[in-house]
Amino acid sequence: MTSYADIMFTDAVRAEQASIGSAGKYDARYNAKQDEPLSEREQEFLTSRTTLYIASVNSDGWPYIQHRGGPLGFLKVLDPFTIGFADYLGNRQLITKGNLAGDDRVSLFAMDYARKARLKLQGHARMQNAEDAPDLVAQLETEGQGRVQRVMTIRIAAWDWNCPQFITPRFDTAEMTALVGPEISRLETRNVELEAQLADLRDQLRNTK
Repeated sequence: MTSYADIMFTDAVRAEQASIGSAGKYDARYNAKQDEPLSEREQEFLTSRTTLYIASVNSDGWPYIQHRGGPLGFLKVLDPFTIGFADYLGNRQLITKGNLAGDDRVSLFAMDYARKARLKLQGHARMQNAEDAPDLVAQLETEGQGRVQRVMTIRIAAWDWNCPQFITPRFDTAEMTALVGPEISRLETRNVELEAQLADLRDQLRNTK
């Protein structure tokens, strides 16, 4: 594994950085991140994702972005340099699988919209049919998702946290429940109290007649 800059800052990219005065701005940061494994922070972030974007390139040079998602924990960390997930029945186009046959390099975005966090990863991916990798199926399958068709493993080459600017916060059902659940519970409790008070007042009115 090397640093994110070593992979992504090509000569053409550095020339563009030089044109706006940002060349060398990131050198110290990335020089300190050579061959850096996924730390506990990154591992916890990845395993708590429910959505992932994977970019690959086909034999004609066209990029392709695939979305993969699942319940909490569908993405698993196999070791500090390797992540993976099980692939289930989809549209059967198999574009990513075909692309990987010619070039195993991928780029990934793992998103946390609620907290405006984004982890970028570069790596080498491998997608295998389930029947050819039973041990991986046992490690990567997610209960309740059906029969595993394929498994993908990605050997991380480099990673970097991205700037949260311009990420619009979005919340899934579980996140919304966590945000508004306590307030709903408080209102429900208060409603019960008010109904009890109202019943007492009605009783008092009846007794005064």
